[in-house]
Amino acid sequence: MWLQARMYMLVGLMFVIIYGFLLFVGAALGYSGQSFVNYTLIIALGLLFVQYMIGPKTVESSMHVRYITEGEDPKLYKMVEEQARKAGLKKTPKVGVSPTPMPNAFAFGRSIGDSRVCVTQGIRNLLSDDELKAVIGHEISHITHRDMAIITLLSAVPMIAYYMYVSMAWGGMGRRDSRDSGGTFAVAIVALIIYFITNLLVMYGSRIREYYADKGSAEIGNEPHHLASALYKLVYGNAKTPKSELQRVEGVKAFFLNDPTRAREEFNQLTEVDRDMSGSIDRDELAFLRQSHVRVSSSESLMELMSTHPNMLKRIKHLSELAK
Repeated sequence: MWLQARMYMLVGLMFVIIYGFLLFVGAALGYSGQSFVNYTLIIALGLLFVQYMIGPKTVESSMHVRYITEGEDPKLYKMVEEQARKAGLKKTPKVGVSPTPMPNAFAFGRSIGDSRVCVTQGIRNLLSDDELKAVIGHEISHITHRDMAIITLLSAVPMIAYYMYVSMAWGGMGRRDSRDSGGTFAVAIVALIIYFITNLLVMYGSRIREYYADKGSAEIGNEPHHLASALYKLVYGNAKTPKSELQRVEGVKAFFLNDPTRAREEFNQLTEVDRDMSGSIDRDELAFLRQSHVRVSSSESLMELMSTHPNMLKRIKHLSELAK
């Protein structure tokens, strides 16, 4: 409930920020307050609609996704089908495979009815069946919680602020004579500050959704230690991924189960969790972590603020608290 409450508070805060900001911009430029707000929101909704329509194709193209049928890959298809049924979905999402050797999984789509769950070839070679089921359960939870729509909606706020900043800074909007140049400059500076702050808030919202999806995987019957072990293995696998591949997927990494660009740093933290050095996290190791105090350095906390995914040690600690 606390995760959900935080999300509601975040949405409310973002609405207050953008509404107040647009009223400020309208007043500074001499526009009618509410009419200016309405005009700007219409532009933002138009941009969001374009993003909404082309988003799935962008992900498919970046990850070279190939969709499979039950006949082509019955094992994977039935895993997704089973997790979708347990989560209460009436329709099985489209099941896709990406040929990249980088281990990961992701869910995307325009709506629940248009949802897709994809895994990379790398993750199939790395995880056990139980671990892969827990990962798929996590992705299914993103779909049932409508996370793609929520994060897209939240992303509208920094997008509006950035649009205002560019318009004011480069003269694409407003008057630029000597009488209002000071007001225009002030709007540009405030817009840039709002963009930075709200972008951080969007990333915070994304991290909440990751915790929520982890919880959702456990709620449909997947053991938390299986998901914890999968995350640990993903960090290890991503840490070995060539930088060229990490750069190639930079634009879509927010969809992934974890942030592959932080894997090398995170792996060093997680070696303490794998107490028997087996390369996985079992039930006993997760129970031990539940009784332990997790320490995250200041630099790691700062890195987390700039990421769409939680610090992995904190995330696995959260999973330990879900274990029965």
